[in-house]
Amino acid sequence: MGLPKLAITPAKPDKLRALGVIALNGMFDEMDALGVLRYAIEEVLPGDIAIVSSFGADSAVLLHLVSQVDRALPVYFLETGKHFAETLAYVETLRQRFGLTRVTALHPDPADVARFDPDGQLWERDPDSCCHIRKTEPLEPVTAQFGGWVTGRKRYQTAERGVLPHFELTSDDRIKINPLAYFSDSDVNAYKAQHGLPEHPLYDKGYKSIGCAPCTSVVAAGEDPRAGRWRGFNKKECGIHFDFNGAIAKPMIGQKNLWKDGAFTADPFRAWAETDSPETARYAHVPVDVFLRNRVAFLSNPHPIGLHVSPADQVEQVEADLLRFASIAIAFPAFTDGRGYSTARLLSERFGYTGEIRAVGDVLADQVPLMRRCGITAFVVTHEPTRRALESGQLATVNLFYQPVGTTEVPVGTRPFLRRAQ
Repeated sequence: MGLPKLAITPAKPDKLRALGVIALNGMFDEMDALGVLRYAIEEVLPGDIAIVSSFGADSAVLLHLVSQVDRALPVYFLETGKHFAETLAYVETLRQRFGLTRVTALHPDPADVARFDPDGQLWERDPDSCCHIRKTEPLEPVTAQFGGWVTGRKRYQTAERGVLPHFELTSDDRIKINPLAYFSDSDVNAYKAQHGLPEHPLYDKGYKSIGCAPCTSVVAAGEDPRAGRWRGFNKKECGIHFDFNGAIAKPMIGQKNLWKDGAFTADPFRAWAETDSPETARYAHVPVDVFLRNRVAFLSNPHPIGLHVSPADQVEQVEADLLRFASIAIAFPAFTDGRGYSTARLLSERFGYTGEIRAVGDVLADQVPLMRRCGITAFVVTHEPTRRALESGQLATVNLFYQPVGTTEVPVGTRPFLRRAQ
């Protein structure tokens, strides 16, 4: 076929690339799942594509197709720590049956689980946040390495998926491939029967769509196959899928501005909005005065929240409630305003806060080493030279201390070997 290969990571949205995706969707018959998958792997994104599989009720169909094209295709499974034991066994069954050589389990960050879900019941209080830390966060840095990825989504599953095409161009100019988009439930079952594919152990027990155990229930006769997912919640998707029409989940952010643990990463937090409710807000940095006015409501709110500290705020006012915050954002409105350094030292040294302390505002390369000395562990950076300096590891270092911080720095001009033992 003569369609030119598409550029993988353009610097900005490419209209020709979008037209190419439209052309791709016109090239294949609705039921030509194998043709769609083969062309995506061999022609559109050779060596730059992966598959994300839930190893759920219908996963055998897509993985069987993959085995016919490339058994070495990277296959990622989100091991949330909440799966049925039967699902974990099914992963091994399909891996061996289809000869898949690169099946990898992705686990949530233990620190995130300890902070946001210490009792393991976050799924019940806030399923969106549970999916975020157990699925979205582990998956994003992996999919960012590829120009595209394959999903098992189908049009019949939900109303939002009713317009799903074979090929999607995402907001960050990557390509999602949905080979089974036009398959119906009967098509899936017919394919399984034709090829003698092993069923998920729970399928015959009434589980027609299978995710994490706490959020999956049996589907009654006549119900939508996904009716058993998040039953009782106003929730239809886990959040890892984002469509061309934005109807399923919000698009990924094109540029990641949060520098943390040595890399720019997706930022789950946002600024507080006037329309937010203290009772239901989640992943928002709440201004100190707003928190104090609505303290009882925020303390009873089960969702993760952060605190936003401006230069004029007295962080001492919230000392007793610091453990409530998953992140504290300290504002640096201008390069010359140093009050945020004192706030950071109060939090980390005097109050013993061990969560994320981030700098927001006028964050420049010269400041970052000083901020780190004061206990700041994350930085929201929009200044392009500072971004480059962080990514290349070319920040200035501070080796001489006239005003030492903490207990390990020694001021210039002293002779610590002559000091008396403390």
